[in-house]
Amino acid sequence: MQAGTAVGNLASVIGVRPEEAAVVEQLKAGSEEAFAWLISRYQQPLYSLIYRILPNPGDAADITQEVFVKVFRGIGHFHGEASLRTWIYRIALHEALNQRRWWSRHERRQVTIEPDNEDHYPPTGESLIDPHESPFDAAAHAEIAARVEAAIREVPEPFRTVVVLRDIEGFGYEEIAEILNANLGTVKSRLMRGRAHLKNLLAPYMEAARQRPSRPAPVTRACSVEEAI
Repeated sequence: MQAGTAVGNLASVIGVRPEEAAVVEQLKAGSEEAFAWLISRYQQPLYSLIYRILPNPGDAADITQEVFVKVFRGIGHFHGEASLRTWIYRIALHEALNQRRWWSRHERRQVTIEPDNEDHYPPTGESLIDPHESPFDAAAHAEIAARVEAAIREVPEPFRTVVVLRDIEGFGYEEIAEILNANLGTVKSRLMRGRAHLKNLLAPYMEAARQRPSRPAPVTRACSVEEAI
């Protein structure tokens, strides 16, 4: 297949699922269009995954870029033992966990100029907040998302990674086993324990939420701001 034809075929199927073999072929040939597609497809989900492992958004962004460098340099050694997607995620997890181990060894001695990560959450493909929700509902959903993100960070490894891959990234058990180079039994056990940790971490918040006053009833007649409050 001529390079021009391959690039044209890639462009024509970007809106749907591309043929992996054709994409890999173009990546190995050094196609800029193929790498541009790869970055646009994976940059956001990889950053979200890495940010849930590392404590600093700047580090997460740097490691995300490093992952694409590793993919660029290593694509020639990709022979299809796993899918392209799982291979890329395997590289991302390896780089993120290595960085976290380095961070732990150095005991966070470096001074960061990044803002407190409690005010930042991984971007996702779709918003957790419905634009048609009331301000009350939107605030409630934002609070829940923040609580869940904070709790996920407290789930110990390796359980946290499996929970993220399964319940947030949507990988199947077999794919997770490939990414982690683990058997299915290990994946399922870690997922069960990770979910249990997360449930325990969120239990106090959920109990407090149940004890809060119920949502105020909507105002059904014209009234002043003071009356609505």
